[in-house]
Amino acid sequence: MRPVTELGRVGAWTFALDQQAAPRAQELAAELEELGYGAIWIPEAVGRDAFVSASILLTGTERIAVATGIATIYARDAMAMNAGWQSVSEAFPGRFLLGLGVSHQPMVEGLRHATYGPPLTTMREYLAAMDASPYFAAQPTVAPQRVLAALGPKMLELSRDQASGAHPYNVPPEHTKTARDILGPDRLLAPEQMVILETDPAAAREIARQTLAIYLPGLPNYVNNLRRLGFGDDDFGDPLSDRVVDAVVAWGDVDAIKARVQAHHDAGADHVCIQVLPGTDVDRLMRDYRTLAEALL
Repeated sequence: MRPVTELGRVGAWTFALDQQAAPRAQELAAELEELGYGAIWIPEAVGRDAFVSASILLTGTERIAVATGIATIYARDAMAMNAGWQSVSEAFPGRFLLGLGVSHQPMVEGLRHATYGPPLTTMREYLAAMDASPYFAAQPTVAPQRVLAALGPKMLELSRDQASGAHPYNVPPEHTKTARDILGPDRLLAPEQMVILETDPAAAREIARQTLAIYLPGLPNYVNNLRRLGFGDDDFGDPLSDRVVDAVVAWGDVDAIKARVQAHHDAGADHVCIQVLPGTDVDRLMRDYRTLAEALL
């Protein structure tokens, strides 16, 4: 059975709401809701606390779901994570989806000064600790849902067995097909897709490379995943190859973006969360979300 949290077929994934004062972030979230997006996906890195941010956005909206993409397991112990999950789920029944992830070694050790453990083992033990945590506050009336940031086969299997599904990031539709095969038919699959409404190839790829520089080639989790899909050393040079840029970032006109989103759905995605680039100009960002809503929703 699919998770009860209703996400719709397309959501909005963005860092931009963190950069706005809370009242303005609520206004923008309400507009995304009015446009018809099924969910707002928010990160947790060096901005707002994931549970606080989700609560701000949920308070400012009426129907749209809010999902963490992702809340890092190194930001709080399993008991605190469980308490936050249960608390927000109880306050906003059926509207909160907890996305959990192991983050990345440079973030965990460089910024949090914690020890980065083996991803699969660490996540498996963390989920078990969450499930064993006592929680004696008011219980959610709708069963809370969680998904995992999963790329490799073993983490996808854990997403199938110990969560409601998976939220892969930085992936082409080919990965979505593999993920669906592993998850089976009854787990949520919600890949993130970066998109750029720009038809000039050089300009689009420049925007794409500026964002991808955060992830490639510096974060092994993403590099290793793309290697499994057939990308090699030549793709991860300086600059990144057009091949890898075009695989993970959809650019072009509205029809090109629509085709990429459809490709994920055809490959087995239930919900595709589109991250509009560049994400630093909120006026352009919202303009593009409006334009895409007309085509996708």
